[in-house]
Amino acid sequence: MQAVSNVRKLSRVLITTPHLLLPSHRFLLLPDHENVEPSLQTTSQSQNHRSFSVQISNLFGISNGTQVPVGTTASSAAQHLGTHPISATVARASYTSEATESTAGPTEDVKEIYDKMLKSVEGQTMPPNAWLWSLVAKCANQEDIALLFQMLQNLRRFRLSNLRIHDNFNCNLCFKVAEACARVGAVDYGKKALWEHNKYGLTPSVSSANYLLMYAKKHKDSKFMVEIMKLLKRNHLPLQPSTADIVFSICYDDDNWELISKYAHKFIKAGVKLRRTTFGTWMEFAAKRGDVESIWKIEQLRSKAMEKHNLATTFSCAKGFLLEGKPDNAAAIILVLNEKLPGEKRTGIATELQKLVSEWPLEVIKHQKEEDRKKLATSLRKDIPAMVNGLMSIGLEVKVNLNDLHNEEAIPC
Repeated sequence: MQAVSNVRKLSRVLITTPHLLLPSHRFLLLPDHENVEPSLQTTSQSQNHRSFSVQISNLFGISNGTQVPVGTTASSAAQHLGTHPISATVARASYTSEATESTAGPTEDVKEIYDKMLKSVEGQTMPPNAWLWSLVAKCANQEDIALLFQMLQNLRRFRLSNLRIHDNFNCNLCFKVAEACARVGAVDYGKKALWEHNKYGLTPSVSSANYLLMYAKKHKDSKFMVEIMKLLKRNHLPLQPSTADIVFSICYDDDNWELISKYAHKFIKAGVKLRRTTFGTWMEFAAKRGDVESIWKIEQLRSKAMEKHNLATTFSCAKGFLLEGKPDNAAAIILVLNEKLPGEKRTGIATELQKLVSEWPLEVIKHQKEEDRKKLATSLRKDIPAMVNGLMSIGLEVKVNLNDLHNEEAIPC
């Protein structure tokens, strides 16, 4: 009865002042940062077009205002040389493609569109935009991507030398190109799309980088993620909340606490307004490791950025209290969330509560030093049932199976 009374008192305090129970003397106090969080499409559309100087254009193959399209045969290249004064060395460099590294060859649809566009360029006519978008959409393998990048380089030259257009293509095209590269696994070409000064006329954007980061997440490739983050820095692309969300989830999946800590520092230092889901991932990781100090530091940052908890941040705080041997506090913070959530979302509480009982103890104990495991296992076996009983006694209608708490395999000593 004393535990139930304590939970009721704590929940009333939390509803009015939800942060009083948190050990603020251990919080990492950082200055407030404000940043407007754009959506993926807004970020893509709001990128300013970047332009190239004539000198940079010359470095990438523009010589005396002439343009050398990439031919598909030696004869077409020779025919072009007959009408344009350009060195054979540059012609050979343009004609050579990374697609030669593979023998699979481009698909028929892509080759057909490429040939039409090349014929148009050789005839001194800019191909219709629809052809370029169709070329991007139909790419199905790395050889298709190689042809796409050849054509982009050709079109950039044509725009410079014939149309005197120095601006890049808009950032929407870069996004679609990055999407195509990720779709077929041509990630090396995808990285080229993020170069600030590139010979393809592409305008890098955060949304393009995010698409490549999603590829890294899907393939659980934290090394590729690091490469993309380096490209963001080198090419002066600003860090965004959407980027942080993906990066944190990749670090969590890779179980790399050092990496998530490194990038958390970078995002916070840059003044990025982290999303609630990002804080949830970060706090869940700290709770999985049993790092109580980090849980409260992250919670302090979260509480300064937003008022409301979600399931992940609430249960991370509850786990922090359990690690400190405070089951009444853990029950109180879950009760507050239950009272604030709409009815249709309360089912998630039962799911998370069962995970806390069945999965979390094993995870957290594995991350402890061997000499500390027995003590923590004993504490969790006592405190988790106390928390659950407290919640059920005050009317939280959940069914929780506590059998795993007494399973030696679930909670090893």
